[in-house]
Amino acid sequence: MLQRVAVIGAGAAGLCAARHILSRQNTFRAPVVYELSGQVGGTWCYEEHTNAPVHSSMYRDLRTNLPKELMMFPDFPFEADLSSFLPHEDIQRYLQKYCHNYDIQPHVRFNTAVESVKPVVKETRTTWEVTSSSQSGCRETETFDSVFVCSGHYSDPYIPDIPGMEHFKGKVLHSHSYRFAEPYAGQSVVVLGAKASGLDISIELAKVGAKVTLSHGGVPLSFPLRDGISQSSSVAAVQPDGAIRFQDGSVCDADVFIFCTGYRFSFGFLDGPSLGLAIDSHMVSPLWKYLLPPAFPSLVFISVCKMILPFPVYHCQVQFALSVLEGSVPLPSQSQMESEVLTEQQDKLARGIEHRHLLIIQKEQFEYCRALAGLAGFKPLTPASQSLYQEVWRQRNILPKTIAKSTTS
Repeated sequence: MLQRVAVIGAGAAGLCAARHILSRQNTFRAPVVYELSGQVGGTWCYEEHTNAPVHSSMYRDLRTNLPKELMMFPDFPFEADLSSFLPHEDIQRYLQKYCHNYDIQPHVRFNTAVESVKPVVKETRTTWEVTSSSQSGCRETETFDSVFVCSGHYSDPYIPDIPGMEHFKGKVLHSHSYRFAEPYAGQSVVVLGAKASGLDISIELAKVGAKVTLSHGGVPLSFPLRDGISQSSSVAAVQPDGAIRFQDGSVCDADVFIFCTGYRFSFGFLDGPSLGLAIDSHMVSPLWKYLLPPAFPSLVFISVCKMILPFPVYHCQVQFALSVLEGSVPLPSQSQMESEVLTEQQDKLARGIEHRHLLIIQKEQFEYCRALAGLAGFKPLTPASQSLYQEVWRQRNILPKTIAKSTTS
């Protein structure tokens, strides 16, 4: 009997899952893809108005910080005449073309929210009850053999607790709600966080004449920053008079405070503890191969890893997961999978990696993808892609390029 698969999300990861499910018609029925919005593309769909809750974290002038040769799915190149570092509009169009090329759209249920995903265990077989509700008010529960969670993790802003924040008198926002720099022209802005979005937004603000204090807890950035940007240590507190005090004791009066502090993992449709999963702001664990809960390996998480080549890694993760579901990649026992995850995490912690960074696999991602390809028997990412990625990062450490949300942590 053909397996029935639910895919949650029609962004890049969900479209990739649907494309490869459709290519394995001897094993799987056509997938059901649940999409909260009315279009494909996920976080790459720019939404200018942020008054109501929005999924996308795109801002108007964002361009990728990875060349198109590293952004593309390995089996679906970008158009040759496009520039190397692409605006978000080109990425969205690319995903639309990917969807059209593999005839995915007929299987997408737009404007449909997934309310719950629950396992049903009968003897040795697990199925999944997926309850969804459409914008028209239709609510239904359907049964699947497996579920791919492809809902992303760039939509629920993480805002750290800053003592005295209630005293700040200016405008406060997270980068999730930032769209363009002009409203902040000539103002004093503190940007907390110097990863991808923090650095890029600081550059945009400086271009319109804002005075930017880039606050972060890392070592001072060694490359030259644009005029109008100064670095500071991390924020310690907001004083009773509204001034922002930094860890080094310095103080700044600011008109705007922007949190570029990343995003929380949020899967409101899942009950983590009943699945043997601990889900917090920065972690989902245990996941074998960063994909499968050992207690329920027919639930697949795509795109949980951070600091990766997004589309190529999704391409590898999806094919590996489908090979597991087909039975061509045998699973270890639950206890062995849990042990492997724990051992890897303990090794990282012993090397000084913070708990909240355990899902960052930037340096290990190529070996990770090679391992998945070797186990499942598909074509690995090319050595040339690894060399190009390393060179892009080398150049970025010399002079910052335009930054994309695709690699924000």
